[in-house]
Amino acid sequence: MSEPVLYIVATPIGNLGDLSPRAQEVLAVADLIAAEDTRHTGRLLAHFNIKAPMISVHDHNERQRADLVIRHLQQGEQIALVSDAGTPLISDPGFFLVRAVRDAGFRVSPVPGSCAFIAALSASGLPSDRFLFEGFLPPKSGARKQRLEALKDQLPTLVFYESTHRILASLEDMGAVFGDDRYAVVARELTKTFETIRGGELKELLEWMSADPNQQKGEFVVLVHGAVEKVAVEIDPEVRRILQLLGEELPPKKAAALAEKITGVKKSKLYQALIGQGGG
Repeated sequence: MSEPVLYIVATPIGNLGDLSPRAQEVLAVADLIAAEDTRHTGRLLAHFNIKAPMISVHDHNERQRADLVIRHLQQGEQIALVSDAGTPLISDPGFFLVRAVRDAGFRVSPVPGSCAFIAALSASGLPSDRFLFEGFLPPKSGARKQRLEALKDQLPTLVFYESTHRILASLEDMGAVFGDDRYAVVARELTKTFETIRGGELKELLEWMSADPNQQKGEFVVLVHGAVEKVAVEIDPEVRRILQLLGEELPPKKAAALAEKITGVKKSKLYQALIGQGGG
């Protein structure tokens, strides 16, 4: 009898070549594959000529399926859990199942691989030493803005998933809450034929995407630069007066650049003072 274990197997987010050799081996020898959508996973298995029995495990049946999975483990079987794409449990079902299996005393072992937000973060050019993964925002604007308000002062890079139908509305709400000039990156259709990764201020990204319906299609990761850390900025009162006058007429970056030419004070220091992060 083989050792009973539940494998958490990451599958490709687009390019089938990203399924690792180890993942292929685990899926090929599994006694049972628990899939979010058996039809979707069936196409993946057929591509690799893998034949294994499957059961569905999704948001609506996960608690019931946990008992069935545990019974299979009690018989010494090896089971692989997969989602439709990427790493299971990351904005996908599986938490209850994994907890139940661990509580029942069985081993749970990850088989790492693709993850959309990690792939996007690695290619974004945004700070990656600290990040906050939020997954999908609420579908309605009011609740979405409320959640964004709770995040606007967070220092780490913010990472979101978004769908075709809400990408424009989400970018618009992000601009309204974070400020149109907050830098962000949109990663679309990662590893697929029409992969696109574009960075810019939120206002620029919204204008670019609004002008091109093709860029509104697919699966999205939106990464937003964290808030500027509050630091003490010593500014001469006369310089501050000039800066404030310019700030009333111009965007912060342009006001700071012009104030640098007038006063000789470094633009970065003026920008920090202008956006209200400094004192003095």
